[in-house]
Amino acid sequence: MKNPFKRSKAPTVVGGEMSLLGHLTELRKRLLRSVIAVVLAASVVWIFRRAIFGWLEKPYCDFQARQGEECEFLIRGPLEEFSVMLSLAGYGGLVLAMPVILYQLGRFVLPGLYPHEKKALLPFVAVSVVLLFAGMGAAYFMMPQTLDVLLGLGVGSFRALFSPREYVGFFVKMLFAFGIAAELPLILVFLQKVGVVKTEMLRNNRRIALVAVAILGAIITPTGDPFTLAIVTAPMYLFYEISMVIGARMQPSRS
Repeated sequence: MKNPFKRSKAPTVVGGEMSLLGHLTELRKRLLRSVIAVVLAASVVWIFRRAIFGWLEKPYCDFQARQGEECEFLIRGPLEEFSVMLSLAGYGGLVLAMPVILYQLGRFVLPGLYPHEKKALLPFVAVSVVLLFAGMGAAYFMMPQTLDVLLGLGVGSFRALFSPREYVGFFVKMLFAFGIAAELPLILVFLQKVGVVKTEMLRNNRRIALVAVAILGAIITPTGDPFTLAIVTAPMYLFYEISMVIGARMQPSRS
């Protein structure tokens, strides 16, 4: 008697194309591998959580030192420190596992691409990892200036004493915001490369793109202040212009 719970070794293929069940099986496999990668990476971050938090708190501690204050955080509950470390492990695991996640995403969409698109996808996935971490690196080095501007808007009677939960959340959102912003030109270049988007269309819709970038920046920025919004949206629109220059040099040829 055939075991109904036995997994098939390969996705179901009908008429040379993968069936819906095959696509769902493949998606489940890719998602499972991505989740495993995040869990393993989060475990590594948890082991080194104190050193990593020390790296994250440095911009805040430098700001406090310039104000003549000690580097201290305000704990408002007995479980807050544990919660912060747990969140740090989760965020850090997601960041460290991002190369695996992007690779699994690429492997999932690879079968449905044309031959020249398959050749273009893998280099784009590799570059996307580099751009992601480059954007996050830029966010980290801009964090001291961001704190100086944001905390310099108050009056003299204000004293900066952050909750670690709010600080880590703000910092991580800044990292992801800049990482996502750095990915925008690569996505547009890839779409032009495979012929999905025409360079002329991007040029003719600059105003719409500017509005879309502003909306996206408002969504991904951790605060609603104009300064943070500007330092995210301005590079994103600059990348939009750069992507048109690069995309114009690439002639798509679907076959």
